Amino acid sequence: MISQTVEYALRAIVTIAQHGGQPCTARKISEITQVPSAYLSKLMQGLVRGGLVNSQRGLHGGFVLTKNPEELTFLDIVDVIEPFKRIHHCPLGIPSHGATLCPLHRRLDDVMEATEQLLRETIVADVISNPTSVTPLCEVQKTVALNAGRGEIQENAKPSDDSKLKSKGPQN
Repeated sequence: MISQTVEYALRAIVTIAQHGGQPCTARKISEITQVPSAYLSKLMQGLVRGGLVNSQRGLHGGFVLTKNPEELTFLDIVDVIEPFKRIHHCPLGIPSHGATLCPLHRRLDDVMEATEQLLRETIVADVISNPTSVTPLCEVQKTVALNAGRGEIQENAKPSDDSKLKSKGPQN
């Protein structure tokens, strides 16, 4: 239901949001998100055209969000990349069905409606500010505090349980 391109866009936006308003280069985004750089370049152009990020050139350039992570929903991102489409009329064009969907297409549209609602209710800040979970796209667990309305992020990095296990090496 969510394409790889949409997931890549979500990864990129979350990565940029984790940088707390500081520009994040395409190279850094590609490295963190594991999205091929050529693919990411085209994706970022779409996010700029869609008004979700700004691109800054120069020595300290990179990408920054145009909205506060507390205001940016997953649906905003999905709609820029691949607009969410619901089923409003019979996709087979059966004249007698018209806007009355058959049981199959009604159920599919119900699933799409529920997904759309979850995407609308999920804000980027939700996934970067949960101190009890692992940090998205990162080996280090961060405690992030967003100051409401200011777009400021405070971070306290600490190794996640996974990175502690990896750093110990093999045990006999």
